[in-house]
Amino acid sequence: MRIIIADASAIVRTILEQNLADYPEIKILSSVSNGTKLISSVQNESADAVIIDLGLPYLEELDVLGSVGKSMQLPILAFAANQADGLNAITGGAKDFMIKPALNSYDKAFFDSLVKKLNAIATGSKDSNSNAEKRTFEWSTSERCGQSFKLLCIGASTGGPSAVSEVLSGLGNNFPLPVLYTQHIEIGADEKLAQWLSSTCKNISISIAKDGEEAKNGHVYMAPADTHLVIDYVKPSGTPVLRLSHEEPERFLRPAVNKLFRSAAQFYKKDCLAVLLTGMGMDGADGCKEICGNGGWTIVEDKSTCAVFGMPAAAIEAGGAKEVLPRGNIAKRVLELVRT
Repeated sequence: MRIIIADASAIVRTILEQNLADYPEIKILSSVSNGTKLISSVQNESADAVIIDLGLPYLEELDVLGSVGKSMQLPILAFAANQADGLNAITGGAKDFMIKPALNSYDKAFFDSLVKKLNAIATGSKDSNSNAEKRTFEWSTSERCGQSFKLLCIGASTGGPSAVSEVLSGLGNNFPLPVLYTQHIEIGADEKLAQWLSSTCKNISISIAKDGEEAKNGHVYMAPADTHLVIDYVKPSGTPVLRLSHEEPERFLRPAVNKLFRSAAQFYKKDCLAVLLTGMGMDGADGCKEICGNGGWTIVEDKSTCAVFGMPAAAIEAGGAKEVLPRGNIAKRVLELVRT
């Protein structure tokens, strides 16, 4: 994988270059110190991904994230000072972010994680070998005639915050269902993500789910970090009561999308609507299949808009996708189904 490094600090650039040399799959094409040099380098090199420090000179003036990440469609991994800056970078055009460590904290664990994230965003943008994308999908709204959805579930991983933000923003005001949301996220980052989503999706209320809480219509309940979110029971009124669980991780993941989706399938059956967005791995595929098997409806994100086409592809392969749509069409389709 060919990468470009953009960081104002010569020391940091040297640390990155020396340590990434230990990973044979990584080839550094260039290492630059400001936004002007980066754009020039991107135009002249054939890179697979870019590492950009958010303190880079001329970053904002040249709209580097927008130019490189959106216009040139080159995957960006941002180095951020904090979670809030990282989430803002995703809105600006980055695919993912990492908190930039202190100079004495660039250890092997950091570089293993860095390479893993680089592989994820690069593969998600360029891999075209999946059989899942070659399938065709047809649906009929008549299949839903006479049935009303009572719950919306959303699952996401890599690239999820920006994807979820776009979907939630498209649901408009007064969305008529409770929304349960599981996002793979690092410990300590959940509150900041909820705050960021609240600031970018002013049309809908968002909060971290609490144990024993009743999920109300028009509100998004997000799984806390390192905690499964499931439905404990449903009140006679149809309102779900939430349960937070510290059961063992599923496939090394806690929270797991599968846990939420299976729970929703069990309690809501044909009245469950679920959306599976961008992410690496297979989490959510089994849950989507179970929702479909119980008569519910699933929408998974199309490869064309995924940061990483892993989880959606797995759901398609498992037979758990009723529909496959690009991100920009998902909210509209959800509203159509809910209104039907």
